[in-house]
Amino acid sequence: MSPVLHLHRVTKRFGSHAALDGVDLDVAEGEVVVVIGPSGSGKSTLVRCVHQLESLDAGGMYLDGELLGYAEQRGGLRPLSPKGVAAQRRRIGMVFQQFNLFPHFDALRNVTEAPRRVHGRSAARAHEEAVALLERVGLGDRLHHYPRQLSGGQQQRVAIARALATRPRILLFDEPTSALDPELVEEVLGVLRTLAADGLTMVVVTHEMAFAREVADRVVFMEAGRVVEIGPPAQVFGNPSSERLRAFLSRHTREVPA
Repeated sequence: MSPVLHLHRVTKRFGSHAALDGVDLDVAEGEVVVVIGPSGSGKSTLVRCVHQLESLDAGGMYLDGELLGYAEQRGGLRPLSPKGVAAQRRRIGMVFQQFNLFPHFDALRNVTEAPRRVHGRSAARAHEEAVALLERVGLGDRLHHYPRQLSGGQQQRVAIARALATRPRILLFDEPTSALDPELVEEVLGVLRTLAADGLTMVVVTHEMAFAREVADRVVFMEAGRVVEIGPPAQVFGNPSSERLRAFLSRHTREVPA
């Protein structure tokens, strides 16, 4: 079976700095891939490129076999128009470090806005689905609360419901707990655990090592824009093959691999 997401030699430069340096990665249907690594390793750039918030300098990205960002023309490739990029982006949900909610909309309207205005769903259907999604993330009693009336963890859960409302083929998370106070982290991770158990296809960039060990089907360790190691959590955390990963784990977990 073809992967939902296929990255081939993905390269992104900022000036002379290679934020991504030939990254290869496949994500299968229903798989949870967790990306870890030190600050500046390219983790966030990776998911931002997949969501086409950053353009590539080389390589290709494919969603269900469709090339992202480009279309064939006269034997070559041309960049998609903004409208074409927007159409592809509708199939990819993304949850950012910051919540990015509309401050003048309540939780319910934050979730219904894209399904109604972008996906063309009726107001009644968008409302029904948004209520169900907000209940799913534990906010059924906060439908009419505005972002300023919600905690950081609650705002991030609204953002997750908003991403789910578009029925994406894949969900991307860019450090979804990094802006939260420590006591609010667990409520967001709990939602991610539920989504993983429900079989959603996800790529999660995180610094939460215990979460990665518990939930991931595969863990990707990145450094200097490259994938250094990739494998199931038991292998990555329990038997790392590179000294770079061993050093990273010794700084970020209580367990230092033997």
